[in-house]
Amino acid sequence: MSTAFDAGNGKITVPDILNRKTGIRSSSSQDSHNFGSDRRKIVCLTAYDYPTARLVDEAGVDIVLVGDSLGMVVLGYENTLPLTVDEMLHHTRAVRRGVRRALLVADMPYGSFHEDKHEAVRNAVRFVKEAGAEAVKVEGGERRMDLIAQLVEAEIPVMGHIGLTPQSMHAFGGFRVQGKTVEAAEQLLRDARAVEAAGAFSVVLESIPRELAARITADLRIPTIGIGAGPECDGQILVLHDMIGLSLGHTPKFTRRYTNVGEAISQAVTAYAEDVRDARFPADEESYHLSSEVRERLLAPRRS
Repeated sequence: MSTAFDAGNGKITVPDILNRKTGIRSSSSQDSHNFGSDRRKIVCLTAYDYPTARLVDEAGVDIVLVGDSLGMVVLGYENTLPLTVDEMLHHTRAVRRGVRRALLVADMPYGSFHEDKHEAVRNAVRFVKEAGAEAVKVEGGERRMDLIAQLVEAEIPVMGHIGLTPQSMHAFGGFRVQGKTVEAAEQLLRDARAVEAAGAFSVVLESIPRELAARITADLRIPTIGIGAGPECDGQILVLHDMIGLSLGHTPKFTRRYTNVGEAISQAVTAYAEDVRDARFPADEESYHLSSEVRERLLAPRRS
């Protein structure tokens, strides 16, 4: 399938996201109301399949992320670590079919960029070439500088990710708020500056104190995307399944539930099961019928 898109006509690009930080009008956009004329917050959501990708894109989000949270909320893994490149590619391709306007970013899963940097670049190229991603997300700060620079050199836009990086959960001792001490906060400041210096076009700040996120946001020239990092970030992202009540298990403090789709699904399935068992479904109007001629011939008594 084709992954080429017209940069005009409302399609959001990496320069558009960068300009939302600076407030400079994007040359690729023809709609001054939507781009670059103000410093509106950047709206990001995850998606993992065609229908939800199409829905969130048509609702007007700026960035759709195929996050490695896929492993937990869709595939049922205990954490993000088992997720493979092939699984991520499969779901990114599905999301690509549903996204026409938003910038599509794909997470690089654990193990896809931790060893040989040349292999990491090859994996990132697959997300762009085979799955239609327009950028990749890489977890880590200072230690990822060389990798981010190599990806940018290969003309692959990179979204950074610092703070609570789920792929480092074992090193952190679980899912814990990061940057709460002076030393930890200073390290995150260095991480953010390193990600920017390496050429990333934005950086996710996850589960860090609001005051620290505000300081990082003020220091950087690239947009910050918060998740559990307070309202001062340039944009916000949530896991869609957490936001709409489809996650099973713990919901993070920073998640606001806007609806409960999980409860609606459960109620619908319960009602369906009761209707089937009590022979109320399907009704006559939900059934197909023979024409009167065929019915008479088919059902007429057979002559001996």
